[in-house]
Amino acid sequence: MRLRALLETEALGLRLLGGEEELDRTVRGVMTTDLRDPSRYLSGGELVLTGLAWRRNSADSEPFVRILASAGVAGLAAGEAELGAIPDDLVSACLRNRLPLFAVNEDVAFATITEYVVRQVSGERAGDLAAVVDRHRRLMTSGPAGGGPDVVLDLLTTDLDLRAWVLSPTGRQIAGAGEPLAPGICAALASEHLAAVRTGRRGPHRISIQGITYSLFPIRGVARGAGPGGRDVRESVLSDWLLAVEADAGDWPAERLDLLQGVTQLIAVERDRRDAARTVRRRLAQEVLELVQTGAAPAEIAARLRVAAPVLLPGLGTAPHWQVVVARVDWEGGDISGGPVAQSLLEEILVDPSVSGPEPSDRIAVAHAGDEAIALVPLPALPGDGGEETGPDTALHADALLASVREPLAAGLADDGRLTLGVSAAVHSAEGLRGALEEARHARRVAAARPGRVCAAGHHELASHVLLLPFVPDDVRRAFTARLLDPLRDYDRRHRAELIPTLEAFLDCDGSWTRCATRLHLHVNTLRYRVGRIEQLTGRDLSRLEDKLDFFLALRMS
Repeated sequence: MRLRALLETEALGLRLLGGEEELDRTVRGVMTTDLRDPSRYLSGGELVLTGLAWRRNSADSEPFVRILASAGVAGLAAGEAELGAIPDDLVSACLRNRLPLFAVNEDVAFATITEYVVRQVSGERAGDLAAVVDRHRRLMTSGPAGGGPDVVLDLLTTDLDLRAWVLSPTGRQIAGAGEPLAPGICAALASEHLAAVRTGRRGPHRISIQGITYSLFPIRGVARGAGPGGRDVRESVLSDWLLAVEADAGDWPAERLDLLQGVTQLIAVERDRRDAARTVRRRLAQEVLELVQTGAAPAEIAARLRVAAPVLLPGLGTAPHWQVVVARVDWEGGDISGGPVAQSLLEEILVDPSVSGPEPSDRIAVAHAGDEAIALVPLPALPGDGGEETGPDTALHADALLASVREPLAAGLADDGRLTLGVSAAVHSAEGLRGALEEARHARRVAAARPGRVCAAGHHELASHVLLLPFVPDDVRRAFTARLLDPLRDYDRRHRAELIPTLEAFLDCDGSWTRCATRLHLHVNTLRYRVGRIEQLTGRDLSRLEDKLDFFLALRMS
């Protein structure tokens, strides 16, 4: 389509502010952004929509427009909702750089313009897939009648013979055409996508798994005024969906690439709808959290929980148990708030990875305060448990939460981010929530003291020496373990005596000579000789509790 077609459509509410001689430019797509430098997301020919949030003063217009012109965009449309009239400095910059500039009436949503452009471009260049664009409104409705992104993916299969899936950043399948992908493949696709985005590679990204090539397209929100990733890619990389297509897009013509980009924009409408639906649950979590942290009366907290329960567990006949999960995302440099990222991640992590579809998170309420995200997770009481305990089949466990998502998240966090997570025990009353929150926070601090990009700890670790060990300073650890274990390691290196494995087995068998000898397949006399050598080299006595404890801690900290 041509730029001038935009002016001929009154419903779009566009006014031309400059560049009339350039109106025959071809529009190949549309992108909404408020990034100061969106060049990494531009491939040329786009109509760029902006809410002007990137503009802080008049000096910002020239660099922004120059970046768009260098990328070969077709034109720029600026919304009037943020600043009212379009600034003169932006008009002048567009004239100098020969970039057509449109003003968007504040009553017209960017999604309306996006919808129109996608419809026109897809209709002109891919008549065999016109039905996809004609049925785009089904993406914006909820329930079975709407169909969501599955409608578009089904038509990609029937009309273009392309199998495709929509995945979350953790690799969970949200929608798909045909057989679902294996969890391992989903995790690998998400990992490749996140790694490519973090390194600034332009999509679509391609990856071959088990002899099959997949092309990965990012899916970003098209809500009015929202850019593809905020001011920094780290603010959205762990929340954006992706479209995985079973095909090698490297040899595709520009028309088909444009079509798939249009499809991602249609699917993005579903993502925006889902994010809007989360507002109620987030507000419920925020209200309960504020009551808990300000020391409100248990009766007041209980009343708020009674409001939350029907929303999070519709149809539940009895009051649920609750668990609290605390997560934090930290970026090196500390210049980016990790709270919104942690909130989005926690909403995804708490969904059963085996469950497909965009809706399972409707029963999870997550708030964020500063760099910390806090989830209030309802757990139905098991039948016959008297309302006192939550069964093992429903309670959350820290390690299990991260087991299937560790690989993709590590790729998204790259070398400058960390995710730490803590899980409380289940409580069944308002009185227990304050303790559960503190318990989850303590567990998260235990996780933060461990090495690794993605770490979690549970409430059961707070009543163990495991709680204390991570907080021992590194220099104290090294000195303590070296004093006890280095003589044994040196001896093992010289004589292959296996004193360290013998010590570990002896302590694990609670000092039982018979059980330890059996485990190591040794004669008891041989075991006694080795233990004697350990005592001789270290000056310790393994019959004394204090020395056993020192060896045990040294092995744990080494």
